This record gives sequence, structure tokens and C-alpha cells, in this order.
Amino acid sequence: MREQIITRDIIANPKSKYGDAKASTRHFIIQRTTGAINIVFLILLLYVVMKLAGSDRANMVATIGNGWIGIPLAVLLVIATIHMRNGMRDVLEDYFAGRVYSLIMMLNTMFCIIIAVAGVASILKLVFWG
Repeated sequence: MREQIITRDIIANPKSKYGDAKASTRHFIIQRTTGAINIVFLILLLYVVMKLAGSDRANMVATIGNGWIGIPLAVLLVIATIHMRNGMRDVLEDYFAGRVYSLIMMLNTMFCIIIAVAGVASILKLVFWG
């Protein structure tokens, strides 16, 4: 089967099937939703940063160890890593294609998962075990 070369005319034609419409819509909605949630959580993050500015380690552990602050921070970290993965996907789509894109996206996903797991585990350790 001959592979069709995708040109600007094919992409601009609304009758052509280019890409996965459901995946693109899901990506768009997730990116906007996580961005909006990050803005809401920014208030909490600013509060924590202002409260901890100039504090010693014991005060930082006590503040982040508070469940009302630590658990929302853990949720913020997960949402921020999802937002980061999707944002990097947009950049990687512009520069890579084929197997290289798949490999780079897998590495991007693994990096985001490692960051989320390490951060959430650290925060939850402070919340539950001090």
C-alpha cells in the first residue's frame, strides 16, 4: 500500500481524516483543565511559600506535614506532572516523528511518572509519618 504524503492542502481540507480527533480533543481538554486547576492551586502554593520563607526545617516539616496542606500539595504535584507531560508532548510532536517520537514520548512519560511518584511519596511521608 502506497503511503500518502500529507500536505498543507490535505490538512486544510475539512473532509480529510487527519489525526485522531478523539485523542486530540481529549488532549486539548486535559491540557486546559489541568492548567485551570494549576491556577486555582497556585493560591495554596503561594501561601505555603510565603509561610515557609525564612523558616527552619522543623517548621517546614510541620507545615507540609499538616494534612490540610500536604495532601492538596500532593494532588497539585500530580496535576502539574500531567500538565507537564502534555505540554512536552506538544513540543515533541513538532520535532520528532515515527519511532523516535514514540521513544522520546515514552521517556517523557516515565520521567513525569518518576517525578510524580517521588514527590507524592515525599509529601505523604511528611503528612503521615512526620
